[in-house]
Amino acid sequence: MTQVHFIGAGQMAEAIVRASLSAGTLRAEAVSLEDIDAARVGLLHQRYQLGERNSTQALSNASLVVLGIRPQDDLAAVAKRVRPLLAPGATVVSLIAGVTLETLEALFGTDTPIARVIPNTLTDTGFGYSGVVLNAHARSEQVDPFLTGFGKVLYLPESQIDIFTGFGIAGPNYIYYFIESFTDAGVLAGLSRAQASEVVLENLLGSVAMLRHSQKHPRQLLDINNSPAGVGMHGLYELNNSDFAAGLQRSVLAAVKRTRELGAGE
Repeated sequence: MTQVHFIGAGQMAEAIVRASLSAGTLRAEAVSLEDIDAARVGLLHQRYQLGERNSTQALSNASLVVLGIRPQDDLAAVAKRVRPLLAPGATVVSLIAGVTLETLEALFGTDTPIARVIPNTLTDTGFGYSGVVLNAHARSEQVDPFLTGFGKVLYLPESQIDIFTGFGIAGPNYIYYFIESFTDAGVLAGLSRAQASEVVLENLLGSVAMLRHSQKHPRQLLDINNSPAGVGMHGLYELNNSDFAAGLQRSVLAAVKRTRELGAGE
Protein backbone atom coordinates (compact mmCIF):
# COMPACT_ATOMS: atom_id res chain seq x y z
CA MET A 1 0.00 0.00 0.00
CA THR A 2 0.95 3.64 -0.47
CA GLN A 3 3.17 5.40 2.07
CA VAL A 4 1.46 8.67 3.02
CA HIS A 5 2.99 11.52 5.00
CA PHE A 6 0.77 14.31 6.31
CA ILE A 7 2.16 17.78 6.92
CA GLY A 8 -0.39 19.22 9.31
CA ALA A 9 -2.31 17.01 11.73
CA GLY A 10 -5.56 18.92 12.09
CA GLN A 11 -9.15 17.70 12.10
CA MET A 12 -9.31 17.03 8.35
CA ALA A 13 -6.08 15.04 8.37
CA GLU A 14 -7.38 12.95 11.26
CA ALA A 15 -10.75 12.40 9.54
CA ILE A 16 -8.96 11.18 6.40
CA VAL A 17 -6.67 8.88 8.38
CA ARG A 18 -9.56 7.47 10.41
CA ALA A 19 -11.73 6.80 7.35
CA SER A 20 -8.87 5.33 5.31
CA LEU A 21 -7.83 2.96 8.08
CA SER A 22 -11.45 1.90 8.55
CA ALA A 23 -11.85 1.32 4.80
CA GLY A 24 -8.60 -0.63 4.65
CA THR A 25 -7.11 1.60 1.94
CA LEU A 26 -4.20 2.57 4.22
CA ARG A 27 -2.25 0.59 6.79
CA ALA A 28 -1.46 2.33 10.05
CA GLU A 29 2.26 1.62 9.65
CA ALA A 30 2.17 3.30 6.22
CA VAL A 31 0.88 6.59 7.63
CA SER A 32 3.03 9.29 9.22
CA LEU A 33 2.38 12.88 10.12
CA GLU A 34 3.97 16.03 11.44
CA ASP A 35 2.65 19.23 12.96
CA ILE A 36 3.95 22.24 14.86
CA ASP A 37 1.98 20.84 17.82
CA ALA A 38 4.05 17.86 18.93
CA ALA A 39 1.38 16.82 21.43
CA ARG A 40 -1.17 16.54 18.63
CA VAL A 41 1.18 14.29 16.66
CA GLY A 42 1.74 12.12 19.70
CA LEU A 43 -1.99 11.85 20.33
CA LEU A 44 -2.76 10.70 16.78
CA HIS A 45 0.13 8.24 16.73
CA GLN A 46 -1.18 6.72 19.94
CA ARG A 47 -4.82 6.80 18.86
CA TYR A 48 -4.25 5.11 15.48
CA GLN A 49 -0.98 3.24 16.11
CA LEU A 50 0.72 4.99 13.20
CA GLY A 51 4.14 4.28 11.72
CA GLU A 52 7.38 6.24 11.38
CA ARG A 53 7.84 8.98 14.00
CA ASN A 54 10.90 10.56 12.36
CA SER A 55 9.24 13.11 10.06
CA THR A 56 12.30 13.61 7.83
CA GLN A 57 12.67 9.89 7.21
CA ALA A 58 8.93 9.46 6.73
CA LEU A 59 8.78 12.32 4.26
CA SER A 60 11.65 10.88 2.22
CA ASN A 61 9.93 7.49 2.02
CA ALA A 62 6.45 8.77 1.16
CA SER A 63 4.90 8.36 -2.26
CA LEU A 64 2.15 10.82 -1.29
CA VAL A 65 2.89 13.97 0.73
CA VAL A 66 -0.35 15.56 1.92
CA LEU A 67 -0.33 19.26 2.72
CA GLY A 68 -2.93 19.79 5.43
CA ILE A 69 -1.76 23.16 6.73
CA ARG A 70 -3.94 26.28 6.92
CA PRO A 71 -4.09 28.87 4.09
CA GLN A 72 -2.56 31.47 6.42
CA ASP A 73 0.45 29.29 7.30
CA ASP A 74 3.86 29.83 5.67
CA LEU A 75 3.55 27.48 2.70
CA ALA A 76 6.73 28.86 1.11
CA ALA A 77 8.79 27.83 4.14
CA VAL A 78 7.18 24.39 4.15
CA ALA A 79 7.94 23.93 0.45
CA LYS A 80 11.55 25.05 0.89
CA ARG A 81 12.07 22.35 3.52
CA VAL A 82 10.05 19.61 1.81
CA ARG A 83 11.08 19.94 -1.82
CA PRO A 84 14.68 18.58 -1.46
CA LEU A 85 13.38 15.61 0.55
CA LEU A 86 10.69 14.42 -1.87
CA ALA A 87 11.22 10.90 -3.19
CA PRO A 88 11.49 10.60 -6.99
CA GLY A 89 7.98 10.52 -8.44
CA ALA A 90 6.31 11.40 -5.14
CA THR A 91 3.01 13.25 -5.53
CA VAL A 92 2.22 16.35 -3.51
CA VAL A 93 -1.45 16.38 -2.48
CA SER A 94 -2.62 19.82 -1.38
CA LEU A 95 -5.71 20.19 0.81
CA ILE A 96 -5.10 23.93 1.20
CA ALA A 97 -8.11 26.00 0.18
CA GLY A 98 -7.48 28.68 -2.41
CA VAL A 99 -3.91 27.72 -3.34
CA THR A 100 -3.75 27.14 -7.09
CA LEU A 101 -1.71 24.64 -9.07
CA GLU A 102 0.33 27.53 -10.45
CA THR A 103 1.36 28.56 -6.93
CA LEU A 104 2.05 24.98 -5.89
CA GLU A 105 4.19 24.33 -8.98
CA ALA A 106 6.17 27.51 -8.35
CA LEU A 107 6.96 26.27 -4.83
CA PHE A 108 7.42 22.52 -5.37
CA GLY A 109 8.65 22.46 -8.97
CA THR A 110 6.91 22.32 -12.33
CA ASP A 111 8.06 18.70 -12.78
CA THR A 112 6.55 17.55 -9.48
CA PRO A 113 3.27 15.60 -9.68
CA ILE A 114 0.71 17.71 -7.82
CA ALA A 115 -2.93 17.05 -6.98
CA ARG A 116 -5.07 19.85 -5.60
CA VAL A 117 -7.84 18.25 -3.52
CA ILE A 118 -10.92 19.80 -1.94
CA PRO A 119 -11.88 16.98 0.46
CA ASN A 120 -15.48 16.15 1.30
CA THR A 121 -16.70 16.45 4.89
CA LEU A 122 -18.55 13.10 4.94
CA THR A 123 -15.33 11.11 5.29
CA ASP A 124 -16.58 8.56 7.82
CA THR A 125 -19.60 7.58 5.75
CA GLY A 126 -17.99 6.65 2.43
CA PHE A 127 -20.34 9.12 0.75
CA GLY A 128 -19.51 12.53 -0.68
CA TYR A 129 -17.28 13.67 -3.51
CA SER A 130 -13.86 15.25 -3.17
CA GLY A 131 -12.98 17.63 -5.98
CA VAL A 132 -9.57 16.98 -7.56
CA VAL A 133 -7.40 18.91 -10.01
CA LEU A 134 -4.21 17.34 -11.39
CA ASN A 135 -1.23 19.06 -12.93
CA ALA A 136 0.39 17.73 -16.09
CA HIS A 137 2.65 15.29 -14.22
CA ALA A 138 0.10 13.77 -11.85
CA ARG A 139 -2.05 10.79 -12.82
CA SER A 140 -5.32 9.64 -11.34
CA GLU A 141 -3.96 6.15 -10.63
CA GLN A 142 -1.37 7.72 -8.31
CA VAL A 143 -3.98 9.28 -6.04
CA ASP A 144 -7.19 7.27 -6.57
CA PRO A 145 -6.41 4.49 -4.06
CA PHE A 146 -5.80 7.13 -1.38
CA LEU A 147 -8.71 9.46 -2.22
CA THR A 148 -11.33 6.70 -2.50
CA GLY A 149 -10.56 5.69 1.08
CA PHE A 150 -12.65 8.60 2.33
CA GLY A 151 -15.32 9.01 -0.34
CA LYS A 152 -15.77 9.37 -4.07
CA VAL A 153 -13.65 11.42 -6.47
CA LEU A 154 -14.67 14.01 -9.04
CA TYR A 155 -11.90 15.19 -11.37
CA LEU A 156 -12.40 18.76 -12.52
CA PRO A 157 -10.68 21.51 -14.45
CA GLU A 158 -9.29 24.06 -12.03
CA SER A 159 -11.70 26.68 -13.36
CA GLN A 160 -14.57 24.71 -11.75
CA ILE A 161 -13.04 23.95 -8.37
CA ASP A 162 -14.51 27.03 -6.64
CA ILE A 163 -17.95 26.17 -8.01
CA PHE A 164 -17.60 22.63 -6.72
CA THR A 165 -16.50 23.91 -3.28
CA GLY A 166 -19.49 26.24 -2.85
CA PHE A 167 -21.92 23.64 -4.19
CA GLY A 168 -20.60 20.17 -3.37
CA ILE A 169 -18.41 20.64 -0.32
CA ALA A 170 -20.83 23.08 1.32
CA GLY A 171 -23.69 20.79 0.23
CA PRO A 172 -24.17 18.97 3.55
CA ASN A 173 -24.86 22.37 5.17
CA TYR A 174 -27.95 22.79 3.02
CA ILE A 175 -29.09 19.24 3.70
CA TYR A 176 -28.61 19.56 7.47
CA TYR A 177 -30.52 22.84 7.46
CA PHE A 178 -33.37 21.28 5.47
CA ILE A 179 -33.53 18.31 7.85
CA GLU A 180 -33.62 20.58 10.87
CA SER A 181 -36.34 22.78 9.36
CA PHE A 182 -38.44 19.84 8.16
CA THR A 183 -38.19 18.18 11.58
CA ASP A 184 -39.26 21.42 13.25
CA ALA A 185 -42.28 21.49 10.92
CA GLY A 186 -43.32 18.05 12.11
CA VAL A 187 -43.01 19.15 15.74
CA LEU A 188 -44.98 22.32 14.99
CA ALA A 189 -47.73 20.17 13.48
CA GLY A 190 -47.92 17.97 16.59
CA LEU A 191 -45.45 15.06 16.39
CA SER A 192 -42.79 14.49 19.02
CA ARG A 193 -39.27 15.49 17.99
CA ALA A 194 -38.17 11.85 18.05
CA GLN A 195 -41.06 10.86 15.77
CA ALA A 196 -40.54 13.78 13.40
CA SER A 197 -36.79 13.20 13.19
CA GLU A 198 -37.20 9.52 12.35
CA VAL A 199 -39.83 10.24 9.67
CA VAL A 200 -37.67 12.94 8.08
CA LEU A 201 -34.58 10.73 7.90
CA GLU A 202 -36.56 7.80 6.51
CA ASN A 203 -38.17 10.04 3.89
CA LEU A 204 -34.78 11.45 2.94
CA LEU A 205 -33.12 8.05 2.57
CA GLY A 206 -36.13 6.61 0.75
CA SER A 207 -36.40 9.52 -1.66
CA VAL A 208 -32.73 9.23 -2.63
CA ALA A 209 -33.13 5.48 -3.08
CA MET A 210 -36.26 6.03 -5.19
CA LEU A 211 -34.46 8.49 -7.46
CA ARG A 212 -31.59 6.06 -7.99
CA HIS A 213 -33.88 3.04 -8.42
CA SER A 214 -36.38 4.64 -10.80
CA GLN A 215 -33.88 6.79 -12.71
CA LYS A 216 -36.67 9.35 -12.99
CA HIS A 217 -36.33 13.12 -12.81
CA PRO A 218 -37.45 14.55 -9.43
CA ARG A 219 -40.30 16.36 -11.21
CA GLN A 220 -41.60 13.05 -12.53
CA LEU A 221 -41.71 11.59 -9.03
CA LEU A 222 -43.39 14.75 -7.76
CA ASP A 223 -46.10 14.29 -10.39
CA ILE A 224 -46.59 10.65 -9.39
CA ASN A 225 -46.72 11.53 -5.70
CA ASN A 226 -49.34 14.29 -5.94
CA SER A 227 -53.00 13.85 -6.84
CA PRO A 228 -55.06 16.80 -8.13
CA ALA A 229 -56.00 19.18 -5.30
CA GLY A 230 -54.43 16.74 -2.87
CA VAL A 231 -52.56 17.15 0.40
CA GLY A 232 -49.08 17.09 -1.13
CA MET A 233 -49.96 19.58 -3.85
CA HIS A 234 -51.27 22.07 -1.31
CA GLY A 235 -48.05 21.71 0.67
CA LEU A 236 -45.91 22.29 -2.44
CA TYR A 237 -47.95 25.35 -3.36
CA GLU A 238 -47.15 26.95 -0.01
CA LEU A 239 -43.49 25.94 -0.29
CA ASN A 240 -43.30 27.61 -3.70
CA ASN A 241 -44.64 30.81 -2.15
CA SER A 242 -41.75 30.77 0.32
CA ASP A 243 -39.16 31.24 -2.46
CA PHE A 244 -37.48 28.04 -1.32
CA ALA A 245 -35.81 27.15 -4.64
CA ALA A 246 -34.46 30.63 -5.33
CA GLY A 247 -33.24 30.95 -1.75
CA LEU A 248 -31.30 27.72 -2.04
CA GLN A 249 -29.80 28.80 -5.36
CA ARG A 250 -28.77 32.17 -3.91
CA SER A 251 -27.13 30.32 -1.00
CA VAL A 252 -25.01 28.23 -3.37
CA LEU A 253 -23.98 31.30 -5.40
CA ALA A 254 -23.03 33.13 -2.19
CA ALA A 255 -20.87 30.18 -1.11
CA VAL A 256 -19.15 30.06 -4.52
CA LYS A 257 -18.51 33.81 -4.32
CA ARG A 258 -16.96 33.49 -0.87
CA THR A 259 -14.77 30.62 -2.05
CA ARG A 260 -13.38 32.86 -4.81
CA GLU A 261 -12.83 35.69 -2.34
CA LEU A 262 -10.84 33.43 -0.03
CA GLY A 263 -8.77 32.24 -2.96
CA ALA A 264 -7.95 35.87 -3.74
CA GLY A 265 -6.88 36.44 -0.14
CA GLU A 266 -9.86 38.61 0.80
